[in-house]
Amino acid sequence: MDVKEIERLIKISRERPLMPETYIPWQLEPEPDDIFLPEILTSLQGLEIYDTLTPTQKLELGRHELVQVIASYAWGECLFCVFMTRHLITLPADNVEHQFLLRELIEEFRHQEMFAQAIAKLGGKPIKQSRAHKFFGEFSNKYLPADYLFMGSISVELVTDVYGNYARKSPNIYPVLKKMFDLHNIEEGRHILFTKSLLKTYSAKAGYIKRTLYSYVILFNILFVRTMYVKREIYERIGLENPDEAYRQASRNFKQKFADKCLGDIIEFVNEWKGFNNLTRWAWQFWLGAKV
Repeated sequence: MDVKEIERLIKISRERPLMPETYIPWQLEPEPDDIFLPEILTSLQGLEIYDTLTPTQKLELGRHELVQVIASYAWGECLFCVFMTRHLITLPADNVEHQFLLRELIEEFRHQEMFAQAIAKLGGKPIKQSRAHKFFGEFSNKYLPADYLFMGSISVELVTDVYGNYARKSPNIYPVLKKMFDLHNIEEGRHILFTKSLLKTYSAKAGYIKRTLYSYVILFNILFVRTMYVKREIYERIGLENPDEAYRQASRNFKQKFADKCLGDIIEFVNEWKGFNNLTRWAWQFWLGAKV
């Protein structure tokens, strides 16, 4: 790990922090033409039922589904903080990596507060996790070794960042959300160096079995967040007459859309350390529709 580069990143974090309280124009209310989520990422876009929605229903669909995305962002950041804390206590206080992790934790906790404030600004009410989601989340935090927790956390970050990139490039996204995604993208960029260095440390020591297990941990983390985005209750909230049918169609539609639009970076990530093999490739294809 390049000590001088990490010291430079620490200096930037200390001297030029991006504070959500001032960087994001929280006082702005949505304009009539503002949207909350690019249409291409909504679960019903591309289906015949989408063309029957009113403009208000389309806007509300994006708002509710974005709240689910932001909630998963916050969950992923929290999970990564658990990993970093575990790793932090293994390092001496005068170690430059220890100092960098402290700065990263500060920024990650600020991000979680920022996401919570964005949900409140949108008047959002995240739908509670299912029992399966709760079990998987609690099991990961309590029992997974640090390296497995690291892999799962990174996968959530990579997938949810896709949403941030789409939103930042959308010309009519609500400015509060655009600035939120801008801030997150800038600060996460400073964390990439540490992440890639640590990835090399873990993957270099991993044999066939461990790489296989890493791959499955990542797969189930992605499945975890993907199934948080599409919820039957959302279709009730926007006033659809048959929310069960909408949910059935949306689940199938979104699985394909997610595979086409959101898995590119994570597939490249897993390929870097040879996580696709005869024991994992079929599962990625079956559960996520991944082209691997």
